[in-house]
Amino acid sequence: MKIDEKLNRRIQAWLETPADERDIDEGATLLLKLNRNQVLYRNAISFPKKYEKLVERELKRRLNFRVQQITHEQVEEMRYQVSKIEADHFSLKDNNPAEGFKAGKREDHDQLPEEIQAAYADNLGIMQRMRMLHGKLVLLEEKAEKDQTICKDSDRYPFLKELIELDKQYHENWAKYDGYNPETGVVETSLDARAASRKASNFINLQKGNYRKNPTDELKQKLANNYALVINPTEKMTNELIELGVINGPEPLNVQAEDKAPEQEEAPAEDKAPEQEEAPAEDKAPEQEEAPAED
Repeated sequence: MKIDEKLNRRIQAWLETPADERDIDEGATLLLKLNRNQVLYRNAISFPKKYEKLVERELKRRLNFRVQQITHEQVEEMRYQVSKIEADHFSLKDNNPAEGFKAGKREDHDQLPEEIQAAYADNLGIMQRMRMLHGKLVLLEEKAEKDQTICKDSDRYPFLKELIELDKQYHENWAKYDGYNPETGVVETSLDARAASRKASNFINLQKGNYRKNPTDELKQKLANNYALVINPTEKMTNELIELGVINGPEPLNVQAEDKAPEQEEAPAEDKAPEQEEAPAEDKAPEQEEAPAED
């Protein structure tokens, strides 16, 4: 089942809203998207005070289940990518005439089209957002370490995902800005870097086995050169090339699995037909239904 991450973020935002500021109609609508329970939906919007806690509880339960679809291995891989972002991109060079921006402003900046100038300017906001997210992630992980608890994957995942997406946009903006040729009026490198990265990654995956069987200086150099072209190489790829002696680095990392996650509950059927029951009495008492058990 493919998880709608945009819906997850909407649910998370609703749950994080103070209870006295929540729009119960919105919460009931979000829950309806998950359980197709028209009876509960009508009761919730008709009697918001009575059903607010039930809607909150059900959204929390279902959100937890949906987030669990992201495996621990995936989250650890994402954390490794973010560790590279931390090392490579969280610094702005000093003494730049364009204060607050990364060094590298073109001499012909003021003569560039607005769209190209915007790519340069947008990266300031992107970097500020990345710094804020990174700060929250570090605080989250440090608190877990201080409390001697495990930082939940479901807590880390939203920060990791957005950081990776923003870093990708950050690179694309710089490629667009640096690659613009005023003589031709086209960007000559914005997509080339990503294409080269995919090509280099494929080359490494195809040739690393050959190098293991028959290591040669020529193939070693080719593997190292291609590795340098890969944007955000995976931890697995990095460790394999370190082990083969193709690149230098620390000993390969051994990711420690967290304590066994609780057994996942059976996913609720999202296409379940609405429950049919008799129309409410004239005094509009809440429709009777069995409330979901507390988790």
